[in-house]
Amino acid sequence: MSAKTKTDAPIIFNLFPRHFKTIDQWNDAIPHIKEMGFNAVFVNPFHETGFSGSLYAVKNYYKLNPLFLKKSQDPFDFAPIRHFADLCKKNDLEFIIDLVINHTAFDSDLAKSNPQWYKYDKNGKLASPFAVDPSDPSNVTVWGDLATIDNKFSVDKKNLWAYWDNLIAFFQKMGVLGYRCDAAYQVPGELWEFLISSAKKREANTKFYAETLGCQISEIEALGNAGFDYLFNSSKWWDFDKPWALDQHALNKKIAPSIAFPESHDTERLASVPPATIQVQKFRYAFAALFSEGLLMPQDYEYGAVTRMDVVRGTPDDVDKHKWDLSPWIAKINRLKTTIKVLGEEGNWKTLNDFSRPFIFLEKSSDVGNKSVCVCINKNMTGETRVEKRDLPPQIRECAKAQQLIPDDLPKGNVLDGFILDPADIILYELV
Repeated sequence: MSAKTKTDAPIIFNLFPRHFKTIDQWNDAIPHIKEMGFNAVFVNPFHETGFSGSLYAVKNYYKLNPLFLKKSQDPFDFAPIRHFADLCKKNDLEFIIDLVINHTAFDSDLAKSNPQWYKYDKNGKLASPFAVDPSDPSNVTVWGDLATIDNKFSVDKKNLWAYWDNLIAFFQKMGVLGYRCDAAYQVPGELWEFLISSAKKREANTKFYAETLGCQISEIEALGNAGFDYLFNSSKWWDFDKPWALDQHALNKKIAPSIAFPESHDTERLASVPPATIQVQKFRYAFAALFSEGLLMPQDYEYGAVTRMDVVRGTPDDVDKHKWDLSPWIAKINRLKTTIKVLGEEGNWKTLNDFSRPFIFLEKSSDVGNKSVCVCINKNMTGETRVEKRDLPPQIRECAKAQQLIPDDLPKGNVLDGFILDPADIILYELV
């Protein structure tokens, strides 16, 4: 098998539509996205919403959200999306949109026109999705603004599945070839297999990204034959004291390579969480860039945004003043990911020292013949940590090259000898 090219790994910028006045303004973000070295743009739902206003409560898939349009624009005219797709293509950016097909808004037009496509409760009312707290079964969260689609047992399943297929085809025709499949594990694997196969017959370069965060391993495994191009991983939450992230990585890659992220629209902003330092901001981005084949960064992460992306009430006024500007540094890390080939593949991870140590050495090896790398991480986000020469694994002692990601200069001491790690520090070793 030949080594991967540097263009294979998706490096995704998440453009959040509620932080722009109109869809037309998305176009202005492209130069900045390109300057930082991203090759894909993911946009959260831009369809008309139901009564809650949540971007993920879609009322009409074929109607644009009026909040994102000028008053003179027709919400049934997708020309703004088509234009943005064209601009992305001209700039070699993959355009990825959300595909939300496990539920709709409770007051969706489909609930009226095709009630047989939905699930119902014991009282005959539309069923809403819910979640049970595993630590407290009495704590149940119900999303009352949503209605659950019955993709598996609907009596009109053939027409329901055809509706989703036609929806994807609609966007493919305007140049949208990337689909983030929201809560993919809540949709039958056989439906995904049908949709992915059908879409790729129309356009072979179409990609599907399965959002599978927070579900059981068995639920991910159920999607194994669906044909997903990527999954999202949970490495953001890894604190390096247990092997669970590496175990998940090994299991996920049997299905598809994965995408890491330092934060997402579903999480708090990292810069708002103590210690909220620029070092931690850089650390989490650098680690996500190293960990898996794909990488995603939400809009304004580079500026240290602290206001959470609110899919229900967010407005352009929620865009924070710049706390710092990491744009040039992010561009450097993105270049690193494309030039050191093993960083642009899923690879294989193993630990080189015990988890109980205040630092951890990891090795990432290749499935396709690329050179391995090693990583040294300071687990302490606020204090220095000393690494003695005797702590260095054999792979490091034979290393020909090393570079420190945070900060840019080399640590105190020789990276092939003993040294001191700065807070939230990462050293990357290219192995001979």
